[in-house]
Amino acid sequence: MAQPIAPVVTEGRSPAAPVVTTPAPRWVEFVLLCGVAAVTFGVTRAAAEWRAPLSPGFRISLSPAKLPYYAALSTLRMVLAYIVSLVFSLAYARFAASSKAAERVMLPLLDILQSIPILSFMPGVVLGLVALFPGRTLGLELAAVILIFTSQAWNLAFSFHQSLITIPSELTEAARIYRLGFWRKFTRLEVPFGVISLIANSMMSWAGGWFFLMASEQFAVGDGSLRLPGLGSYLAAAADAGDTRALVFGLLTLVIVIVLLDQILWRPLLAWSDRFKFESAGSNAPTSRVLDALRGSRLIDALRSRVLRPAARRIDHALSASRNGDTPETMPETMTPGRRRRRRGVGIVALALAAAAVLWGAALAAHALSGLTRSDWGRVGESAGATLARTTIALVLAAAWTIPAGVAIGTNPRWARRLQPIVQITASIPATAVFPVLLLALLAVPGGLNVAAVALMLLGTQWYVLFNVIAGAMSIPSDLKEAATMYHVVGWRRWKTLILPAIFPYLVTGMITATGGAWNASIVAEYVTFAGHTTSTTGLGALIAGAAERGDFPVLLAGTLVMAGIVIVINRLLWRRLYGYAETRFRLG
Repeated sequence: MAQPIAPVVTEGRSPAAPVVTTPAPRWVEFVLLCGVAAVTFGVTRAAAEWRAPLSPGFRISLSPAKLPYYAALSTLRMVLAYIVSLVFSLAYARFAASSKAAERVMLPLLDILQSIPILSFMPGVVLGLVALFPGRTLGLELAAVILIFTSQAWNLAFSFHQSLITIPSELTEAARIYRLGFWRKFTRLEVPFGVISLIANSMMSWAGGWFFLMASEQFAVGDGSLRLPGLGSYLAAAADAGDTRALVFGLLTLVIVIVLLDQILWRPLLAWSDRFKFESAGSNAPTSRVLDALRGSRLIDALRSRVLRPAARRIDHALSASRNGDTPETMPETMTPGRRRRRRGVGIVALALAAAAVLWGAALAAHALSGLTRSDWGRVGESAGATLARTTIALVLAAAWTIPAGVAIGTNPRWARRLQPIVQITASIPATAVFPVLLLALLAVPGGLNVAAVALMLLGTQWYVLFNVIAGAMSIPSDLKEAATMYHVVGWRRWKTLILPAIFPYLVTGMITATGGAWNASIVAEYVTFAGHTTSTTGLGALIAGAAERGDFPVLLAGTLVMAGIVIVINRLLWRRLYGYAETRFRLG
């Protein structure tokens, strides 16, 4: 099953079968130049907006003519947040996978970070950045980017870490034999092996960013509020005003943006990532007309040969210790005693600083919580139990339909081409925008807001599982599927011996992120405002949202800590054990 390291790690295609491209028509070059000009103009215009004075009384215009401008600003924030998320995730996951000691600390920390709801830290982030850039919109823009980042990063970090720990042992051994240093192993083996999962989870991270866009572009500060011009704040303003017409126009604009991104960005990336499958590319490889046009573009070829490749070679040379990998002095097994002592000393100092910061934060938290009564804690416990029941139901329902659907899409190229864009569009439509309208109908059914809250949690979390299952099904090597067909392994036997073991690591990753997402979604599922009217039910999400609106920081802190604690306990007792099981039992090789 394994191929030599060079074809698998670098290209994934046989060197004997190069990709032949024909020159692109001239209109492609014209479109590219227009696109570059539009992006340059947009970034320049946005930079001017960021330098503008901060206007606390800024009002969002509900005129449809403003929608293209708002959509461009929101997309730029999403792009910036995604770049930060990707860099953070690659670095964080790589460092966590470098040693068991680091993994034992960093993965629980990632559990904590993904389980903290956005409303719990939003006031501090907004006030801090606004104070850092007084009187300027830049601080508010940075706050929006950071808040969107928190809805994108954790999913990518879990995904890349899962890829790192399931790299086939023969590829790792080959990298060691060829003496690939840290940087070359990272760029030749680890990133290419995780590309398919990263792209699938990037699509999910963008969907998560759209989901929380409304909360990321409007901020409640004291008795007032601050808003940024954008598609999220437009949808929020339309929902607050009860303007169904404006809400429909906003959603239509969002769908257009999602479709354009799918065709211009995600479909080409999916087609390009097929070269990194753990096998030679087959005849059913995904295709993209945009990617084919870009491959034949003279402008892209000139940019690649004159700018990108020389820059990549310089970076590669600068970050590689030597042409053949690390020098003996920097390899862990042959490191000199003095260098080992210095590295240990740096680690001890960093650990001491981190411990001091944790103790200081714990002391402040204990002081804030000391004023809560037994009745307050009883209300927090009752709310936590109600939300736990809703999230469990939502996760079970999500797994029940996403596993068969994801496998069907991921293993059938024809279905993948037809359904993946639809899934991407559906997942990216923020349920928070349409939920207030749906709530009017859902309140009439038995169960009222309890059923509606489960429905919104399901709408916000099922996509984490679906996209991961699709990525796992797409990564199944064709030779294994052909062997199963040859030996007539069908029905449940096929699921038991091929499909479930292959998708299991991806499924666990999806369930981990879906668990944190479900608890975060409770903030907007259990406390809904539409046309100036607020509807809520008993739950930890409603408790946190209400405390944030009232400025009741002790209750806000208590609810946040309980939510984070429950997510961490579930992850440690269930999902982390399954994560380790996937690492040891279900890896190629």
